[in-house]
Amino acid sequence: MNTAQIRTLFKKNKETSLSHRYIINKHIEPLIKNLDSSIVVETIGISVLNKPIYGLKIGSGEKRILMWSQMHGNESTTTKAIFDLLNSFKTEEYLKDILTKCTLYIIPILNPDGAEAYTRINANQVDLNRDAQNLSQPESKCLRTVFTSFKPHYCYNLHGQRTIFGAGNTGKSATVSFLAPAQDEACTVTDNRKVAMEIIAEMNEALQDVIPEQIGVYDDAFNLNCVGDTFQSENIPTILFEAGHFNNDYGREFTRELIYLSYVKSLVYIANNDVSGGLYEEYFKIPENEKSFFDVIIRNATFNNEVLDIAVQYQEVLEEEEIKFKPKIEKIEDLCAFYGHNEMDAKGGIVCDENGEVVKIGYENVFVIMNNEKTSLIPK
Repeated sequence: MNTAQIRTLFKKNKETSLSHRYIINKHIEPLIKNLDSSIVVETIGISVLNKPIYGLKIGSGEKRILMWSQMHGNESTTTKAIFDLLNSFKTEEYLKDILTKCTLYIIPILNPDGAEAYTRINANQVDLNRDAQNLSQPESKCLRTVFTSFKPHYCYNLHGQRTIFGAGNTGKSATVSFLAPAQDEACTVTDNRKVAMEIIAEMNEALQDVIPEQIGVYDDAFNLNCVGDTFQSENIPTILFEAGHFNNDYGREFTRELIYLSYVKSLVYIANNDVSGGLYEEYFKIPENEKSFFDVIIRNATFNNEVLDIAVQYQEVLEEEEIKFKPKIEKIEDLCAFYGHNEMDAKGGIVCDENGEVVKIGYENVFVIMNNEKTSLIPK
């Protein structure tokens, strides 16, 4: 199945009840209730604030794949794509073949308290992705219990990334990123890492057709407290997925399609191949992410007779079950080494807030005045 065909499947099977960035248990529970009877639905644990954590088991194949999303509660794009995938299994005969060769265990929202509060951390202020060794939190214990009992052959660690990342020195945003996590301090390229790398290389090839030069990999510095590093260290090929930013896609709906494409491409590859890791070297052609972007850069603004640039970053704020993007000025300096997802030119003029005051670092401005015009900084 080629990339264009998979993209067509996405449009056909997209779960329209899930959209934008705020996804919590109450949004997925009606979908879980109406899943096909062939999918085993379990409550595998309870969060700090007594919310259920759901597990979904689908397929009957020998190859076992464990997937978990929203370990960080404010990273929901991969969750949306999970339900698009589940819809596809119900309707597409070609994809049903995956389920005869693979068994998937999916945790759609591991951190339901963080999801509801729209925070990275859980209700005890703990980053679950730094709790793999201590297992101090009920959500961490839940994932570990499933890992131990399910005995996966592959793990998909599903996350979202900030808008600040570029794909190497391409000058383009890292819209999707991956990592085959290290399993030791030396970052040895072990056999199971090679397996993960080979699968990532397969996904990268498909994504390059759609978003050329916008795929990155993360630094593989080893941290055993991270779940991916822990599972990799136990010799289970583990893949980090990171759903990032595409131009003007602050709702992450296009990125959602790309994550779906990655799911399908990787699952078909695993189902139909004995993945040995022999084709891992293409992984190293993917550029490493760099912190090279701001949401907005206003170029060529004058401050005390000096021409500088203004960097604006959006603060993601939960208001009435919607995510609002609040502009905040992060830097005022020469930003020639950085890119803006939206770039404006002050043309040597002074940039003021709505009250006529020259903007400063830390200002939170919805509008600025430049070139004698009132300009909105809010994403369209």
